[in-house]
Amino acid sequence: MLIKNSQRFIFKHLTIYGENETIQDGFLLTNGEKIEAYGPMADIPDSAETAEPLQFPETFKVLPGMIDVHIHGANGADVMDGTQEALQTMAESLPKEGTTSFLGTTMTQDASTIERALENAKRYQSEQNQPGAAEILGIHLEGPFISEKRCGAQPADAIISPDLAVFKEWQQLSGNNIKLVTIAPEAEGALELIAYLKETGVIASAGHSDAGLEEMKTGIKAGISHVTHLFNGMRGLHHREPGVAGSALLYPELRTELIADGIHVHPAIVKLTFMQKQKEGIILITDAMRAKCLQNGTYTLGGQEVFVEGEKAVLKDGTLAGSILKMEQAARNMMEFADCVLEDIVYMTAVNPAKQLQVFDRKGSIRNGKDADLIVLNEHNEVVLTLCKGAIAYSKREV
Repeated sequence: MLIKNSQRFIFKHLTIYGENETIQDGFLLTNGEKIEAYGPMADIPDSAETAEPLQFPETFKVLPGMIDVHIHGANGADVMDGTQEALQTMAESLPKEGTTSFLGTTMTQDASTIERALENAKRYQSEQNQPGAAEILGIHLEGPFISEKRCGAQPADAIISPDLAVFKEWQQLSGNNIKLVTIAPEAEGALELIAYLKETGVIASAGHSDAGLEEMKTGIKAGISHVTHLFNGMRGLHHREPGVAGSALLYPELRTELIADGIHVHPAIVKLTFMQKQKEGIILITDAMRAKCLQNGTYTLGGQEVFVEGEKAVLKDGTLAGSILKMEQAARNMMEFADCVLEDIVYMTAVNPAKQLQVFDRKGSIRNGKDADLIVLNEHNEVVLTLCKGAIAYSKREV
């Protein structure tokens, strides 16, 4: 049986991807919800003898858990369902792919549907976030403050202009748990809202936007620091107008989300993005919808039918409708497409999102005293064990 409570665990003779160094033949000791100690085997403390051993081949690796800042749903559940059961399903499903915390992502819908999702997430965060499941760190509000020209799979009839009063009301409903807002910086009212987001510690992200370079420069000055699913749902890079995509590549202060499934962005462009932004500038995301973990078939996203076949999810007209990508696959794809290494992946899946969300003091890296959000990868970089706050949330075998 899985051990669902947090206790003392010890990993021995594994490669440990620590915050400041990678340790070959290392140990890692957890104590309750926290990391107690880690280092080379030569430095293992005597107290480790009383911890429960988690034994793996010496070719396996321990990494910080992945943080998905843009995910709508999984395993039949969606944030917009507005139920505790939907969020619980997501929280229990995501550790299987190495995700230990996430932002529940909303969609462009009518106000009452968004408000129900916000209130539901607030309740879940205050009552249900427990060790042994992925932790909801807050809400990513994707829409409705976006461009009709670049709405993608977001329902165009529910788009509204950025409205500071509306956002303040929604933030209050959420219990101040909206952490990231996707917004079109060229829209009327956007700059005022962007400035307020920056002032209150909320990430302002350019996305579903038709902005040109000058509008992006103005948006960055107002407080934009993030770009939603780079190259998707935005004005692309043109040699006479860099657009949102070109601006994302040009400005180092912008961290960019990237869907590395080989469908949303061509592998060659993934590599080009890594060459430009490097490991510090990219946050891998899934943008997954409820069909993730399920079979081919017809599902829903924002009240629209989505057709899933193979690795692709599309609307009736062929528009990409989120993904069914898993984080561990995104990491493997990134290494293949961009010729990068696991140390880079740790930045793109853990360090960068934790820093962007201002939770790096407790998540995003392996360091003494941080949350024991950990994953073990085998020699094929597949997840074989996930700890969420020190409790086993997923194991490929009995432990």
